[in-house]
Amino acid sequence: MNAQDHSQVPLMDPSPSLEKPLRSDGQQARLRLLDAGLALFAEKGFAETSTREIAQTAQVNVASISYYFGDKEGLYRAVFTDPRNNPCLNEQAPSATPTDIQTTLRLMLTGLADSLKQGELTKQCMKLHFREMLQPTGLWQEEIDYRIKPSHLALVQALCQHLHLAQADDDVHRLAFSISGLAAMLHIGHDVITAIRPDVIATPQAIDLYVERMVVYAMAMVDAEAQRRAATPEASRPPPSATPPHNTP
Repeated sequence: MNAQDHSQVPLMDPSPSLEKPLRSDGQQARLRLLDAGLALFAEKGFAETSTREIAQTAQVNVASISYYFGDKEGLYRAVFTDPRNNPCLNEQAPSATPTDIQTTLRLMLTGLADSLKQGELTKQCMKLHFREMLQPTGLWQEEIDYRIKPSHLALVQALCQHLHLAQADDDVHRLAFSISGLAAMLHIGHDVITAIRPDVIATPQAIDLYVERMVVYAMAMVDAEAQRRAATPEASRPPPSATPPHNTP
């Protein structure tokens, strides 16, 4: 970003007739840019979305993007990591302090599902993630490395504690992926669920009930794995995974 005086938000744009003046509430202007950026980046992708288009949609001047975010890349990063509608950021990783596995699962699944209560914002966020996977800028890999992977490994660690395992093997990782997948389906399959049985996610109360059911299903999977291990001779089990139970990058 070019060196300039940012003592106040820029109020003029070379083409003021195309845009409304920046609103006096700076926080509101920033949020409007985030919302406009989410809608446009999700619909068109990063490369095909212009800063002028974002500013016009947000009803602010183009210079305000530089003021709040530095540049288009900075705005895209802020949109992609906005915790208001990002399920990966809302997820609560299992605590390092040992607790019962049911509480751990409820916290994690609630964090993943709660963003659905944001409605259209969450749908746009998921669409943005799909576009990032197809037209990568590097942010999806960062999300995997610094948010998804640590949360997964924390869940693996909690499962190891519950199953009394010193080290995770592939089956523990399979179990962790399967549990997370219960909530991931709410986002990835949102349109499918809406088309087939919309009432199950139609209201905040319905989403809360869905979470409670997911906890039951997840506990059933955990219990099934414990029973499978109890019935499987130690010598016939696969070797532990090379990945430690918890390893934050």
